[in-house]
Amino acid sequence: VQLQASGGGLVQPGGSLRLSCASSGFTFSAYAMGWFRQAPGKEREFVAAVNWRGDSTIYADSVKGRFTISRDNAKNVVYLRMNSLKSEDTAVYYCAADWSEGSYYYTPKSIEYEYEYWGQGTQVTVSS
Repeated sequence: VQLQASGGGLVQPGGSLRLSCASSGFTFSAYAMGWFRQAPGKEREFVAAVNWRGDSTIYADSVKGRFTISRDNAKNVVYLRMNSLKSEDTAVYYCAADWSEGSYYYTPKSIEYEYEYWGQGTQVTVSS
């Protein structure tokens, strides 16, 4: 199993980035996908998640209206579009996969322990 996050970097406040997470070694379309982040000296926290179909999403309050999660099941990739970035968005961003238990109605989750597979992180730094 591999989850390869990419797209991080240094961006000025107010700028945008798009993170990608390329997945392999499991049936991507059977999993809900999530993004989490960890800032220096802080616990890892939930950012956004999408169900296996790609039509249901949830977001942390801190990113709602600025970030958009999406997925392409044909390419086995999940994205996180980040707009209006703030210094407090600086963190290492991780993608993770949560098995949907074969349920058509499985909803995306914000709890870390729900996720079975994790990728390595990609650093996002928001600074002028």
